[in-house]
This record gives sequence, C-alpha cells and structure tokens, in this order.
Amino acid sequence: MIHLALSILFSSLIFVVFKLYAKYGVQTLFAIIVNYAVACVVGLFNYEGSIKLINVPQRSWFWGSLFLGLLFILIFNLMAATSQKLGVSVASVATKMSLTIPVLFGVFHYKEILGILEITGIILALLAVYFASLKEQKIKANKWAFALPIMVFLGSGIIDTSIKYFQDAHMQEVEYALFSATVFGSAGIIGLFFVGFKSTKIPIKFNLKNIIGGICLGIPNYFSIYYLLKALQHPTWNSASIFTINNVAIVMFSTLLGIVLFKEKLTSKNWLGIGLAICSIVMVAFGQQLMLLL
Repeated sequence: MIHLALSILFSSLIFVVFKLYAKYGVQTLFAIIVNYAVACVVGLFNYEGSIKLINVPQRSWFWGSLFLGLLFILIFNLMAATSQKLGVSVASVATKMSLTIPVLFGVFHYKEILGILEITGIILALLAVYFASLKEQKIKANKWAFALPIMVFLGSGIIDTSIKYFQDAHMQEVEYALFSATVFGSAGIIGLFFVGFKSTKIPIKFNLKNIIGGICLGIPNYFSIYYLLKALQHPTWNSASIFTINNVAIVMFSTLLGIVLFKEKLTSKNWLGIGLAICSIVMVAFGQQLMLLL
C-alpha cells in the first residue's frame, strides 16, 4: 500500500509546514491561496494527457470538483476558527473523527463488509484520535462556539466521502491528476474572493516569505489528495479500511514528527492515543487481509 503510505506522509507534512509558519512569521491566509495555486499547477504538470481547458467543464466530475473546492475553503476557515476559540486539539479531533462518515458511506452505499477485527480497529481509531489530541487545559468560550467542531466534523467527512464517490463513479485513474488540479484551482479562485473581502480588515502582505510558505504547503497538499485517490482504487482493500488507516496514521505520524522536530511534550494520555493508533492500524489491516483470505 505504497500509495496510502505516501498520502499519510504528505498529509503529515502539511501539519509540519503549518507549524513552521508560526516560527517564520508566514501570513497563513496569503500562503493558503498561493498553496492552492501551486497545487493546481503541480496537478497540471502531473497530468499525462493533453489539456484543453475548454473541455474540462464537460467532464462528469467537474461540478463536483467545484463543490469540493468550495468545501476546502469553508472547512479550512472553520478549522481555523475552531483552533482559535476551542484549541488545536479540538479541531484535530473533529477533523479526524470524521472518518466515521466515509466508513458508514462505504458500508451502506458500497455494501462493504466489515469483520470483527476491523470494527474493533475503527473504534480504537476513534479513541486514538481523541487521546492523542488531548491537551491539559480548560476551554472557555461562548456556547455557540461549540457548534464549530460539529461543522468541521460534518464538512471533513463530506469531503472524504465525496472524494471516494467521484473517484469510483466519475473518473479513470488517468484523470486523478486533472481532477485534483481542478479542485485546488477552484479552491484558489474562491479563496481569492475571500481574501479580497478579508483584506479590508487584515492587510495582505505580498512578500517572498509568504510565497515560499505557500509553495511548501501546496506540493504536499496536492500529493496528499492524489495518492489518496490512488489508494482508493486498490482492487481488494475497501474504503472503510483505507480511510481509517489514513486518518489515524496521520494523527500518529504528525504527533511523532512534533516530538522529533519541535520537541513537543506529550502527556500519558497522548502516548495512550499513539498506542491505540498502532493497535487500530494493525487490527484494521490484519482484518482486511483476513477477509481477503476467507
């Protein structure tokens, strides 16, 4: 499952890049827009077929890619608001626990069958995400703010589910690069309108630091989606297993990167989360292999 491993790697690098933004004073809002432009360009270069922009809207997945681009912008801002008002750990839990939505979609829509080991592994995965993200601090916020993680949870789940649906029903493998480029391109265009509105309150700085920050984010961002699409086309693994392993491994690996690169301190509950993450990955992967043998 090299494609799944690469998706996990690039997704985890995104968290590292965001962490470096604070260290080097990169303006996140500007870098995000550059990131989408870079991801779009990388996708176009990675596409092996001939590109005629006039034909792209005729693809069956085109309107879906615009919808995903809009969701990318909305969920990013909801995640930012959740992090600021309730904490990064709350945003992380809401984002990764959304794996339940594509898992249930796979079971009910694609009639995927989950064994006891896989079901147990998915439950452990949810617990792993929760414990790995816990921070020892009390949260004070307005009551309405607690609706933010619910919206992040639903939005992130819809994104993952939509990616699986369009990958399965509307495109061939050769179109993955073009689809990803279109998603990021639409997100960038929509983001420009958002930045135009936002810049009336927060001045946008056009400097080399912000551009480099966007480039460093755009490349792993593109490949995280591209290799997830490649992983989802695996002929024997079901989407429930892939999304479970992908999400919980990202939490585990990004946490370990935080320890190694940024000397972050973990609580005993965080270490419990990492242990549960390893157990859940083993159980889901082993359960999937067992289902194949049977």
